[in-house]
Amino acid sequence: MRTLLTILILSSLPALYARSDDSIQTQQEYQQAPITPHYQKPINNQPSISFTYSPGTILATDKFSRKWLKSNLTHSFVAALHLAPKDYSTIEEVEQSSSYRSYPKANSNTYKNNYPRLSFGVRLSLNHDVYMHRDKDPDWGKLEPVDYDTQMGNNISLYGSYERPWITSGKWQFSTYLGAGIGYSHRKYNTTSQIDNELIGSHVCIFFTGGLLTTYRLSQEWTLRGGIDFSHLSNGALNRPNKGANYLGPFLGVAYTPSSADENNKKNSLTGNGHNSSTDSPKIAESLEQTSPMILSFTLGFGGKTLEEEWQRTQFSTPPGDPEYRTSHFRLYATYSMQAALLRRYGRTRATGLGVDLFYVTYTDHVRKMDEADGHNVSHNPWSVALAIQHQVYYHRLSARFGLGYYLYRHVGFRSESSTEKPYYERIGIHYTIPRLHGISLGIQVKAHLLRADLTELQLSIPVRIGKKKMRVSHG
Repeated sequence: MRTLLTILILSSLPALYARSDDSIQTQQEYQQAPITPHYQKPINNQPSISFTYSPGTILATDKFSRKWLKSNLTHSFVAALHLAPKDYSTIEEVEQSSSYRSYPKANSNTYKNNYPRLSFGVRLSLNHDVYMHRDKDPDWGKLEPVDYDTQMGNNISLYGSYERPWITSGKWQFSTYLGAGIGYSHRKYNTTSQIDNELIGSHVCIFFTGGLLTTYRLSQEWTLRGGIDFSHLSNGALNRPNKGANYLGPFLGVAYTPSSADENNKKNSLTGNGHNSSTDSPKIAESLEQTSPMILSFTLGFGGKTLEEEWQRTQFSTPPGDPEYRTSHFRLYATYSMQAALLRRYGRTRATGLGVDLFYVTYTDHVRKMDEADGHNVSHNPWSVALAIQHQVYYHRLSARFGLGYYLYRHVGFRSESSTEKPYYERIGIHYTIPRLHGISLGIQVKAHLLRADLTELQLSIPVRIGKKKMRVSHG
């Protein structure tokens, strides 16, 4: 999660690119702009496929996991389909290009090289060399060691990712990417053969990935891909255990882009006067003038979580022979949230702002009883309030959403009062904007405390545009 946040911060620096590929002009300035025909060699703008290999490790994220994670080497293989940026030619396509009707600078090399790209991939991780075992240790309380090592199972994940090129220099390109999807783990925690598997608690998991990517174009068809990848696989606190498998490692591979017969006949789809024919449309010009850069976003969430307190109690405070000793059955509690944020939309693909998060949970009475039994005299309230920085990245109707929040008020038990649970949290998720509903979107999001998922929720988001501002379009 810290790696994903670093990538988020890098993608939140609009000032560095305020006059580059996101530079814009008023419609009047555009019409009066000098004629600048383009005769650059068009890039191969077809979808591509790639295959990469990543030797990595499972990260031990605290002093306890370093004790029971005995070996952590992994091997991952990824096959992905990378879609080329879409060209827009009608007002309907412009209006549906994203939640807030941003207009991409279609058919220019700058656009195709630097506009975000969407990919779909499948990842196979072989974890034969990952072993876990708890030896006798005072930190494990009443837990008794078993006489075998637990081997982590292999897993496969299907995901979509967003790739954002930042620097293009000759045949080199440097990018960041973020992705999310669903995974399946062959093995999960159980009390017979996987009792020390604290990484994976469910067969079906949530998958996140992010990293740094460098590509080198060998030819119009072939490209080398390499970089460093961080991936996370867990059940999003919907079951226990929920430590999650955090993969980190370099990767190297190759991408193939099929040639198109008409690529060499294209000159960036520009008319003879250097203007894109679609942007000269009066209807599109009218649409651009109605675009607002400020959005007031309201989001409602409904989710669920299991309790870390119950995991700790049944693992380390329950004696052998008790029916709940190291159990694999945990109750799922409902959670609710509401977010209100003021966002500024800049460029075609990004929005950043500040908001207030409100949370309501249904398990405080149960936590109070456990805290009282352990001798902890602390406050318990189902409501929490926080301030949060929010960042959104768009690709047509899809948007990736990130947040970093700090609690102003939170009293849900001893864990929230101690250093065990940090006063800040992270949120990451993905939304889909429903066509013809004025930007209303549905999505899924995970909230975490420093790599550990706190809850997973479904969300409904309603944007309200504030004011109107002309969208300025760069034509070259």
